[in-house]
Amino acid sequence: MDSMLERIVPFLARIGLPPRAATLDGDTFLPGIRITRGELVYDPARLAWPADLLHEAGHVALVPAAQRGALDDALTSEQHFEHGGEVESIAWSYAASVQLALPLTDLFHAGGYRGQSHGLAQSYSLGVYVGVAGLAALGLCAVGEDARRRGVAPYPHMLRWLRD
Repeated sequence: MDSMLERIVPFLARIGLPPRAATLDGDTFLPGIRITRGELVYDPARLAWPADLLHEAGHVALVPAAQRGALDDALTSEQHFEHGGEVESIAWSYAASVQLALPLTDLFHAGGYRGQSHGLAQSYSLGVYVGVAGLAALGLCAVGEDARRRGVAPYPHMLRWLRD
């Protein structure tokens, strides 16, 4: 297993999103990754960017627990939830990459984010955390004065990783 996967897979398992390695046939939304009934499935032979597992895990983590098991690659309008969108998944995956001490360039790699990787890396490196307001609204993290008042570390520290 690639050294990055050796860090990502146990982390995801520890927080309650254990990914499963399997051979994936056919096309996948991201190279080598599929979400099936709320489970992250990855094909080590086809996985182009291991940190993409963090981004997809963010999508799964931000779905309400009661609906998580119905989530799959073919998202329907019924599977979109307030504060569970793309920007929140980016913020979630950034916090996970910080937790794992991954380089920003591994998360925001040149092959991802529809050509916006450089801009996202720049924003996050400057402390402009797109999507963090949604994570805070869900109680997953605290920011600014709220973090200070509560006596907790601010984002990218997470108070919890999964939406209730």
